[in-house]
Amino acid sequence: MTRRAVMIRAINVGGATVPMKELRSIAGNLGATDISTYIASGNLICTPPCRPDHFDRALETAIEQRYGFFREVISRSRDELVGALDAHPFDVLDDTFSYVHFLVAAPPEDKRESFSDKTFGDDVCQVIGSDLHIRYAEGAGTSKLTAPVIARGLGVQGTGRNLRTVRKLIEMTA
Repeated sequence: MTRRAVMIRAINVGGATVPMKELRSIAGNLGATDISTYIASGNLICTPPCRPDHFDRALETAIEQRYGFFREVISRSRDELVGALDAHPFDVLDDTFSYVHFLVAAPPEDKRESFSDKTFGDDVCQVIGSDLHIRYAEGAGTSKLTAPVIARGLGVQGTGRNLRTVRKLIEMTA
């Protein structure tokens, strides 16, 4: 097994608190090794003990059992993170305004097509595989292109990371 970036959707926002020390402990109890976290927004870096999708589901279950709320877990290998960064289709004016929204799966074709027909002001986005690439004109905090809009529009959940964070996750999974 190789190190992976394991990203948990929407923790430490809106009352869904998971301390990073406890997240590292949960991952260790599930058999992960070489465990670290990056900022308190659900970025776990580890070597899972089994197939990544099995570990991701086990971590979802463990978080739900311990904290009483469900959050999706989406992981990517270093090569997948590098591929997502290389595939980013927009000019990067500021790493903190350019995002990869990592999806739990590639969206269905019909949802992807209808979503690509929508406009979100000056924000631009494009689905590539199981990632939604976004460049926010004025930052994610003021955009109408929010996580709930993305999930409804594409029919799959995901979690966004700005390119600065993606670069850090690549470094940490090396």
